[in-house]
Amino acid sequence: MSANGGVAVFGSSQTAPGSTEWEEARRAGARIAGEGFTVITGGYGGTMEAVSRGAAEAGGRVIGVTAPVLFPDRSTPNPFVHEVIEASSLANRIDIMMQRSTATLALPGSIGTAAELLISWNTNHILRQGGATPRVSVAVGPGWKALARALVDMAGAFEDDLVWADTVDEGVDLVLSGSVT
Repeated sequence: MSANGGVAVFGSSQTAPGSTEWEEARRAGARIAGEGFTVITGGYGGTMEAVSRGAAEAGGRVIGVTAPVLFPDRSTPNPFVHEVIEASSLANRIDIMMQRSTATLALPGSIGTAAELLISWNTNHILRQGGATPRVSVAVGPGWKALARALVDMAGAFEDDLVWADTVDEGVDLVLSGSVT
């Protein structure tokens, strides 16, 4: 791990190369790695590959936490991953990513990204309840805010256990500044 620790970046496996979302994710990886953080992703394609590529191109270290049992159609990690850790389950995958990171950044994604974001959110809730300082956990985009409103209203979640960003650049700025709520 780098001197600054690791940042787990969550995002869609469906993000298309060359799209605006891809380029934003690649820039995020480069900026995070440029500040001396190891970048940790799920190791496959889409946003994970874009972030990994940006980090690798910036000279950073990339860890990919894959889950071959869950994703047998994804035979190898993306080519920008320096270290592969194979997880035995989805829960194990998220746990490894959380253990190896000091901050999380959730970019737009689908149900898998939501699962990762919710674990980060719940971890911060538990830390706060225990009197500990939460980790920097940033969610980017209006979709996550809509999910948060529903969970706050229906499940008693605390919106302040995450930091909200409107753009990827704003999210990266929050991660790099170490801002917690």
